[in-house]
Amino acid sequence: MRAINLIRLLSGVGAAGGLLLTAPAAHAEAAGPAQAVVVPCSETALVNAVDGANAAGGGDLILAPFCTYTLTGAHSTGGSGGPPGLPNITTPITMTGLATEITRASNAPSFRIIEVDGPSQLPSAQGQLTLSTVTVSNGDAGLGVGGAIANLGGSVTMIAGGVRGSHASFGGGIYTDNALTMTASSVTGNTATVNGGGIYRNAGSVTLLVSNVSGNVPNNCGATAPWAVPC
Repeated sequence: MRAINLIRLLSGVGAAGGLLLTAPAAHAEAAGPAQAVVVPCSETALVNAVDGANAAGGGDLILAPFCTYTLTGAHSTGGSGGPPGLPNITTPITMTGLATEITRASNAPSFRIIEVDGPSQLPSAQGQLTLSTVTVSNGDAGLGVGGAIANLGGSVTMIAGGVRGSHASFGGGIYTDNALTMTASSVTGNTATVNGGGIYRNAGSVTLLVSNVSGNVPNNCGATAPWAVPC
């Protein structure tokens, strides 16, 4: 019953942020309804689901409740500053969980968790990622950008989720050069070697709605001038 009530609550939050989902919805309307895929609690299942959604032009992935998807290696060649753990997001993809986490194994080599690509990164890419009730943690982009999430020309929307314990040179938690929107979410305990321990805005928009960006090192937010970050 508590899980059902939480799902109903998150549905309300999603409705309040309806504007944030306009772009993915329009894509789905033009290409046909996205197919929902239930993803078992395993690294292989999640990687295959992302690959499948990209191949299908987008998709809705229903992640396992209370599951931690532990990534033991990188599953893509990546763009700026090293590979991501998951295949690059190049289409509109929604991942919906319930107290679900995607993390890098503590003994794994360094890699960021997620990369979202848009035309500025890959001419044919239309990466639009929505994460609902999902935490992304322990990413490490090394000298690259975006320890947990690197948004390279796409869009990222996070609802009731979190980014924590990740590292990069810029944007220890999140690096973005297009559109980033967070609703009822948190970015905490991340580190950057240079700037933007929590979020680094290279370009584009950052919108924080009832969200917490705190406890990041050397600062919570950084930006390339003249951009400003609302945190």
